[in-house]
Amino acid sequence: MGHRIGESAGRRRFPAIGTTSFGVATANGLPDAEGMTRDETLALARRLGTLNTLVTVDIEAGFSTDPGEVADLVAQLAEWGVVGINIEDGRGDHLADPEQQSALVKAVRDRVPGIFINARADNYWLGIDQSVPAVLDRARHYTDAGADGIFVPRLAEPGEIAAVTEAVPLPINVLYVKELGLRRLGELGVHRVSTGSLLFRTAMRTAVDLALDVRRT
Repeated sequence: MGHRIGESAGRRRFPAIGTTSFGVATANGLPDAEGMTRDETLALARRLGTLNTLVTVDIEAGFSTDPGEVADLVAQLAEWGVVGINIEDGRGDHLADPEQQSALVKAVRDRVPGIFINARADNYWLGIDQSVPAVLDRARHYTDAGADGIFVPRLAEPGEIAAVTEAVPLPINVLYVKELGLRRLGELGVHRVSTGSLLFRTAMRTAVDLALDVRRT
């Protein structure tokens, strides 16, 4: 429903729509980032293929450690019209080995050459080895493996954002930083800004607030 609303708001304003794994998981009563929403993610992606807009899908960590299985999943998404994916290297309370994560990225690139691979470096997201050099090391691995973009969620300090965008040859994606705004993020070299689960969380919070207000009256 939310994606239909986003589409109807105007493709000139929103030329592409991306799913959030948190929203998919929560809407189905499942935990996020634990690889438990494969079927739900595929079902949503298939429905979104009917939208008259570009669609990218958050596939968490690929729902498998087997590169071939991850590539097959992405190939199925591409058949339904999905043009891009997010694939994360966070694994609960730790980060994936960059070599193993690169194998997933490379398998997808070889199997589905036309899809946009947005590879996440979750150092800042998980607060593990949270530094620009550590992010750049992972970005180098994923770039060499064939990624099209690098997503660094919770990278928010202007100097660090600029350091990453200057050093990485691929488009850099960050989560929306209200204090900076889109214009400033663009000036810092950011090419893509995601809202992550913000829209979903805001919608749920608004619904609860309204229900409480109705109950009070």
